[in-house]
Amino acid sequence: MVVFIARRLIISFFVLLAATFIIYVLTALSGDPLDDLRQDNSPQKATKMADRSERMQLDVPIPLRYLGWLGNIVRGNLGVNRDGQDVSVMLSKALSATLQLVLAATVLAITVGIVIGIISALRQYSGFDYTVTFAAFVCFSLPLFWVAVMLKQYMAIEFNDWLKDPTIPIGAIVALALLGGLIFGALTAGARTRRLTAFAVGFAVSGALFTILSLTRWFADPGLGPVLILAFGLVAAVGFTTLSAGLRYRGPLYSALVAALIGALCSQVLGPMLADPTWLEIIGFLLLTIAVCVGLGYAFGGLQRRQAINATVLTGVFTGAMVFLDRMLQAFSAYSATVRGRPISTIGARTPNYNGDFWQLNLDSAGHLLLPSMALILISLATYTRYSRASMLEVMNQDYVRTARAKGLPERTVVVKHAFRNGLIPITTLMAFDFAGVIGGAVVTENVFGWQGMGHLFTKGLEEVDPAPVMAFFIVTGTAIVIFNMIADILYAYLDPRIRLS
Repeated sequence: MVVFIARRLIISFFVLLAATFIIYVLTALSGDPLDDLRQDNSPQKATKMADRSERMQLDVPIPLRYLGWLGNIVRGNLGVNRDGQDVSVMLSKALSATLQLVLAATVLAITVGIVIGIISALRQYSGFDYTVTFAAFVCFSLPLFWVAVMLKQYMAIEFNDWLKDPTIPIGAIVALALLGGLIFGALTAGARTRRLTAFAVGFAVSGALFTILSLTRWFADPGLGPVLILAFGLVAAVGFTTLSAGLRYRGPLYSALVAALIGALCSQVLGPMLADPTWLEIIGFLLLTIAVCVGLGYAFGGLQRRQAINATVLTGVFTGAMVFLDRMLQAFSAYSATVRGRPISTIGARTPNYNGDFWQLNLDSAGHLLLPSMALILISLATYTRYSRASMLEVMNQDYVRTARAKGLPERTVVVKHAFRNGLIPITTLMAFDFAGVIGGAVVTENVFGWQGMGHLFTKGLEEVDPAPVMAFFIVTGTAIVIFNMIADILYAYLDPRIRLS
């Protein structure tokens, strides 16, 4: 393994070195960096041109300019752009904005896409499978700029107008109830009578839920409250226990249920401490939650102690996330009033000169992140859904899966421990490229939503024929591609012991 990593690092270094030279030369030859100044009619025209020429060393041959840039990189200096701004500062701001924009969207797309793809594979040729396949192909075919524009129109402008009187029309309630019924029916396996019953239950529950939300004007002043937090926590406890240990052994289930109950109680007991916390305090609460859940899993787990710890930690973190979401929702009404009733933003990363408490500041960031994240998720979700479905279908037909079933192992063990782990191998390659790619920013999304990230840094550098920011972009993205591909190779050996890297 060590020899493999060292060999890959040496090869990658020389590949990056050659690539930086090519990119630098192509950028320098792509246009005239003095073009805008040649059209300047001010008396300082000659002085400005001389200053920029000296700053960019335009009187030096391009290969020598590259060697000078390379020497600065070795010393940790990214140089300045054509206007004299420090590229290191520009890069740090752009990278921070890009990670804020695309990291959460990519993680959500991967998680949700893999889960939906696995369920679709296990329910092959069912109504759910056909629906997911159709939706994935539609989303994958949509142009990103069009999706972004539609989201700005209907999820921001129209939605902000609707929040002034957040009542749901009867026709919309019926449509949402039908959608809920179809989802319940598609997720239910078995005979037609059972699926029709699930459709009726889903229709009734969805219709009642949206009717209550409309009558109580919940969207104007939202919140979850301890009852819903506890309900979500208990459902999560059952779900995580089923995935981790199954419901045959009660120890893991009891520890997860206790974690959900403690989380719901803490949402009320810790109320004063959560009034205006800091991120350091939130991280502290998260670490404390994990420590308590590990103790609960260890105490209740018995022979299934490891699985109990996994299920309990996941339940505790999920319940904590519900508490965090509840506090965010409680601050929504006050935040909406401070931004003139337009909580969903269509441009920028934050409201200029906005001041508020912890929850209002995070709501402001979330309101600006919502639309670009949704645009990225819709497109990426389709890819991961199709890849994970195809991978799981291939793995489920392998001999070792049939052998595991023949041994009498529970279906949960067959799917989670045998099929899913091996099905992740091709998806790992896709994830490595995606995580490396998101570092480079989302050029179209950043342009549509006015986001000053890595994509903006790159396109602006190209437009201005300015190699310094372009090369800073390339150094970060190129290094990320090398590192994440190496991580993917290492994960192959972990997921499949038959793979040897040395």
